[in-house]
Parts: sequence; C-alpha cells; structure tokens
Amino acid sequence: MTLPPLCEAFVLHFGEMGSRWGINRTVGQIYAVLFIAERPLCADDIVERLGISRSNVSMGIKELQSWNLLRQRSIPGDRREFFHTPEDIYAIVRTLVDERKKREIDPTLSVLRELLMRSPESESERHAQARIREMHELIELLTSWYADVQKLETERLVQLLSLGSKIVKVLDIKDRLFALPGGKRNPAGKEG
Repeated sequence: MTLPPLCEAFVLHFGEMGSRWGINRTVGQIYAVLFIAERPLCADDIVERLGISRSNVSMGIKELQSWNLLRQRSIPGDRREFFHTPEDIYAIVRTLVDERKKREIDPTLSVLRELLMRSPESESERHAQARIREMHELIELLTSWYADVQKLETERLVQLLSLGSKIVKVLDIKDRLFALPGGKRNPAGKEG
C-alpha cells in the first residue's frame, strides 16, 4: 500500500469492516480509497495505492457500481474512466441503506407475506405463523418509517438524528395533548 499512515489505517479498517458488512475486504478498501481521495481516481491509481491486481480493482469497481455507490467521470484528453464517491455522506448512507433494503429486506418481506398466506395445518404451524406475523409487522413498520425518513431533506434528517432520546419528550407532550377523559390515551391522536 502506498498511502500515508492515517489513510492506510482508514483503508485497512474499512476493508476489515467490509467483510463484516457482507462485501469482501478488497471491495471495502477500494471504496475507502475512493472515499478519501482528493480527486477522482482511475483503476491504475487504485492499483498503485492498494498494491492489488488490476483485475481485482475492476471486479471491485463493478461491485460498487452495482450498489450505486460510485460515480464515473471522464477527464478531457484522458481515455481512462475515473471514479469517485458522492461528496454528501448522507447521500452515501441513503444509497447504502436503500440497496441493502432491496437486497435483504424486500425479499424477506416477500417470503413472510407468502408464508402468512398459507393455511396452517397444525398447532405448530399456527404458532410459527403467529411469530412470523409479528416479524412481518415489525419489518413493515420499520420500512414504512424508513420510507418517511428517506424523504426528509438532509438538514431535517440531521435535526431528527440530533434529537436522540429527546424525541421521547415530544411523544410525551403529544400524549398529554391527546389524552382522553378518564386518563385514557387516544393513540390515533383523534378526538374521541
């Protein structure tokens, strides 16, 4: 690797984390190099910085492109392809979450829906289906929340994330505003 020590430490760590996130170490390192690069890099630049084969770089770039995590740029007078990551870290995270949702959550929801459509044939299957329904409802709730959050402007998302556990105070105020006579709460926030 031909990187300054701080950059090398970041790239090595990102490679190790990549293997925990379901991508291989080299793909993680390629992304890290592009993320911290001060300019778009061509495949030869990546080979030089990481000390890996050109074919590994090409395969890694293709994988990152399939995740929509890279941008391609042409440089006048140079026939090579140059790559960079989006500048906006929030755009990167949104893309990553969206791609993981498409690859992992959506297929899981499809299987859960199909299993919930079946007629259980035994007590064991009825119990399993009840548990599957709980999982399906939770994942649907999370994906609905995710869809709402995905629509937020970055500034609003930062505000929401900055609230942290303070959001509970907002919910408590909402509960007090919409309390029904006799101390009961109206969960829909509608008048009873």
